[in-house]
Amino acid sequence: MRLGQVKVEGRLIAAVWDGDLARPIPSHTTLDLIRRAETENRPLSTLAGELASRHPEKLAPCLPVQPPEVWACGCTYEASSSFRDAERGTREGMYAQVYREPRPEIFFKGTTRVCVPSGQPIGIRADSRFTAPEPELAVVLGSRGAIAGYTLANDVSAWDIERENPLYLPQSKVYDSCCALGPVFVTADALPDPYALEMSCTIERAGQIVFEGAVSTAKLHRKLDALIAALTFANRVPVGTVLLTGTGIIVPQEAALAPGDIVRIRVSEIGELSNAAAFVG
Repeated sequence: MRLGQVKVEGRLIAAVWDGDLARPIPSHTTLDLIRRAETENRPLSTLAGELASRHPEKLAPCLPVQPPEVWACGCTYEASSSFRDAERGTREGMYAQVYREPRPEIFFKGTTRVCVPSGQPIGIRADSRFTAPEPELAVVLGSRGAIAGYTLANDVSAWDIERENPLYLPQSKVYDSCCALGPVFVTADALPDPYALEMSCTIERAGQIVFEGAVSTAKLHRKLDALIAALTFANRVPVGTVLLTGTGIIVPQEAALAPGDIVRIRVSEIGELSNAAAFVG
């Protein structure tokens, strides 16, 4: 099932998506649904299907979930670790070490405050000359690390700031509109194999494609259960937390984001996450 959120009469509520049409679920956000499904020990998709309106409407998608916390993983694809080491002039450095060691890289990306839905601008820091999208599969978590569903994420990053010094990573990663999520999330029961997804990304500038790339989640080096276990060890994240699982699509500096660029990230089983870029700061 494809779940998301819409605004009806100024209120944010959950909805079941059938193609481009939404069936609103009155008096519930998606967080409410996840909590209620766990309390009642019922499948999330069953509960949502019973509560959803029988009258589909043409409504714009909002954030599919309002995450109390967003965390992200790094160097989970070989392409990402080798590119970052090459940037620093080393054939095999700390990024390759993170890629192959048992402990993954996990960092705090932010809260709902820094997130935008499909259709709203992602941010370019005014002090960055190399901000790039990072297309990622993301998991929406229930309690105790259970996977409630999957969505698309754009871990927008000012790579040149991290390149100056790895300790600048929080400034590279965490700022206004640095994380796009959506357009919906697919319940876990409807996506049985998250390692068989084909993800694509394009950057369009003035009507021309300046970058396109693709990756299969089969190339994800770490299993999702291992990433979630690392995140939740001694760290009881709240229900609705979103974990970004890393990028395998590397955007070179020649295609660094410029204001007005349109980034499209697509997985057919989930949908298309589309955002224009704009300066923040």
